[in-house]
Amino acid sequence: MTLNYSTWDDDFPPDPEEIYQDLLCAVERKSGFGLYFVQCNPVGSDRFINKIPQDIPHKKIAVLRLFEPVDKLYQQITNCIQDQQIDILLIKGLEYSLYKYEKRNFGEITEGQFINLSKVPPILNHLNQQRERFRDDFPFCFVFLLRSFSLNYLIHRAPDFFDWRSGVYELPTTPELVEEESRRLLLEGDYEKYLQLTPEEKIEKVLEIQELLTEKHQTDSNRASLLFELGNLLYSAHEYETAITFYEQELKFQPDDHYAWYNRGNALLNLGDNEEAILSYNQAIRIKPYDHYAWKNRGNALRNLGRNEEAILSYNEAIDYNSHDHYSWYELGNTLRNLGRNEEAILSYNEALKYKPSDHYVWNNRGIALRNLRHNEEAVFSYDEALKIQPDDYYAWYNRGIALRSLGRNEEAIFSYDQALKLNPYDHYAWNNRGNALDDLGRTEEAIFSYDQALKIKPDDNYGWYNKACCYALHGDIEQALENLQQAISLQPTEVLTRAKTDLDFDCIREDRRFQALMQLEI
Repeated sequence: MTLNYSTWDDDFPPDPEEIYQDLLCAVERKSGFGLYFVQCNPVGSDRFINKIPQDIPHKKIAVLRLFEPVDKLYQQITNCIQDQQIDILLIKGLEYSLYKYEKRNFGEITEGQFINLSKVPPILNHLNQQRERFRDDFPFCFVFLLRSFSLNYLIHRAPDFFDWRSGVYELPTTPELVEEESRRLLLEGDYEKYLQLTPEEKIEKVLEIQELLTEKHQTDSNRASLLFELGNLLYSAHEYETAITFYEQELKFQPDDHYAWYNRGNALLNLGDNEEAILSYNQAIRIKPYDHYAWKNRGNALRNLGRNEEAILSYNEAIDYNSHDHYSWYELGNTLRNLGRNEEAILSYNEALKYKPSDHYVWNNRGIALRNLRHNEEAVFSYDEALKIQPDDYYAWYNRGIALRSLGRNEEAIFSYDQALKLNPYDHYAWNNRGNALDDLGRTEEAIFSYDQALKIKPDDNYGWYNKACCYALHGDIEQALENLQQAISLQPTEVLTRAKTDLDFDCIREDRRFQALMQLEI
């Protein structure tokens, strides 16, 4: 039997030293202009930069390190060499000029799409258009040290420049290098820090992790941890669907990682997939029953589904495991208020404020519960506390106005509505309620102006039309009263007719045949 020896070593990994020596020979022999592209990770590029001058000491080597985006490389090179006679220029950091112009979302990046890019970064246009100038003005070898991402970008988006290449080399990584890089990224992994990263920095981090995930020397343990970090990074960029895919990949390696189940639940919660989120939280709780965060967020998902009683049980479990968590008390209060259990809600808000008295949301919602019980003086106090903490809290100003009008303090109510409308001039509710307070004071023209503003924003607001009808009726303008009332009836016949039949504001026109005809309309 004849053996075929031509491919007997195909399964053997490339020898890093052999590839390095091939590159070394190529640049050593090359005279004049040349373009070499070396694919390697940042640690590998630093080692290359330190090693090559020692191995070819007779060659004059310069290094250009780019630490921020540039649109034009020519001037950067000129500044770097400053009329020196060099043989080789090593360039590291070109990727920063690509991240800045990367407009795809992270989901597309993770799929590695390079051919459907809508915009070419200026640096690549510059390289394409200036290649002859590079050749004529720089008689030395360029060695670009690139990540695989950057190399793909050059291939697809700077083909004219890339076509002049003298050689492309991929420096293989070693298990030690993969472990070192993985440990570095995992030690740097911090969700709060991810939130502070710029979009460019997030893209860089995503690509760093992805390159390590594809490394054949990667361990399953590090791969699982890197998948989890990639999920967190994408979560911080609000790319929840893509984050979920990486949490799920991590769970294939570590099915009992309660953090991955919990974060998957949070991502699903943000997407509005509450049923699936609850299943994730259930898994997290099965593994770690005392995780009050999982119990609390499970409660949020249940409340979103209208399952308030079950939500209360979840919040109580969270509080049992951490009674100092003001968020759990706050969410419990909100759910109790949804059920009309306002006294209990107030007790929960009080507990929340015991642990975080500076939370203006709690003060505001406590005020709503008090107002529901018609404890309007106490409600105003709560809103005032919220506004001391956050003077730009629109909801506190708006709710304060409602409570003040209930107390007959209409001038103060109008001031509150005015403050709310400074913050949100497009809220038809505030304009409408402002009109009601003005109407209570007999300032009819100003009230009608407010109702008109509400109707400009929401023309199908039956309250605006109805309130205008009341104003006109009280002042004997029958035509306008009937016209506006008819508009309100056309929008909400049952509600408006039921209200109008007993509304004292229409007593002065109740005997008018046209009003009586409207009241006889079939609902």
